[in-house]
Amino acid sequence: MRFLHTSDWHLGHTLKGWSRSEEHAAFLGWLEGALVQEEIDVLLVAGDIFDTANPSAAAQETWYAFLARARRRNPDLDIVVIGGNHDSASRLDAPNPLLRALGVHVVGGFLRLGERVQDIDSLLVPVTGRDGERAIVAAVPFLRPPDLPVLEVGEDDALVEGVRAVYREVTDRALTRSSGGAIVAMGHLYMAGGELSELSERRILGGNQHALPVDLFPPELVYVALGHLHRAQRLGDGRVRYSGSPIPLSMAEAGYPHQVVLVDVRGGVLESSRALHVPHRVEMMRIPEAGSAALPEVILAIKELPERSTIEESLRPFLDVEIRREKPEPGLQQQILDAVSDRAVRLVRIATVDTGGKLPLADALRGKTLDALTPEQVFVERHRRHYEAPPTPELIAAFHELLAVAHAGAS
Repeated sequence: MRFLHTSDWHLGHTLKGWSRSEEHAAFLGWLEGALVQEEIDVLLVAGDIFDTANPSAAAQETWYAFLARARRRNPDLDIVVIGGNHDSASRLDAPNPLLRALGVHVVGGFLRLGERVQDIDSLLVPVTGRDGERAIVAAVPFLRPPDLPVLEVGEDDALVEGVRAVYREVTDRALTRSSGGAIVAMGHLYMAGGELSELSERRILGGNQHALPVDLFPPELVYVALGHLHRAQRLGDGRVRYSGSPIPLSMAEAGYPHQVVLVDVRGGVLESSRALHVPHRVEMMRIPEAGSAALPEVILAIKELPERSTIEESLRPFLDVEIRREKPEPGLQQQILDAVSDRAVRLVRIATVDTGGKLPLADALRGKTLDALTPEQVFVERHRRHYEAPPTPELIAAFHELLAVAHAGAS
């Protein structure tokens, strides 16, 4: 039986106000083809389908249109989806009566029977491969603290042991129904040892001190398909994997390997798992490629980019610039905006790096007291903290003008 594991699509995502819909459409088109070409039996989507709990109508249309096309091209395909921390559980679960009739199994939230008893059976999805092999998917969605059982353990261990208990209970129930077939689990968790990416993710459940150990997954699970971390990675013995996000969701993620994971299960055991590279539709650029550069160098590099009219807006590269300043640069941001105005890029960030030593002012003035210094001396030392070059005579003159205004206002 062949599974395809993916997660963290974040449909509806924008990058500094720029839509990612073109990239998502390209990924989903590629994914439809991969499902056919690789003869996939079960598609696993491990949470964060949407970027927000209240996705736009366009993002929801993208989601439902994909499900319809995928099932139309693959009538025997099972699709199993769990909610992530960005998703609204109730929104995902609402169309379940219709989706299950189409072979799409969505578990948006952790369901219960009564006040405290967990509805474990609702999380177990039987699936069948084209070769007749059977398996059970334990579709455990993102767990919030109220979803966990109350255990007689220390406060620091309550979350970790609560999640462990959920997976143990789900696995035990699956074992009674599996008839020797494989059990594949899903989750949307922050695991200890997992590498966070910058800017896009947040630590979930109980915070960083509650990063979950990989040994909470029972050994009977042949594969654990995880979502939440955007950097694709293996954990433990390799049966636990994050597929990672299929597109970079911040400039910091541009260099990641973006992928889905192809998982083969034979005879109730994991035979192999390997990554399938997802092609990038839109380039992410940085000027300079590494480090920082002076403002004239950055502007010159921008002017060498293709003209605006040569690439339609939705396909223009995203651009990040980092400028090294040896002195104040009045109007720096406007100069960059003017430079990119006729270039075929979408600017997402202007960062600056000052060249001074950045010592605390007290260290720079060690051995001196403020009452022994003139305001100009304090200003000069503050300037040196950020820049290698001393302030220009013009800047000193402007400082004295401001100082005179301040004295006049105080008198």
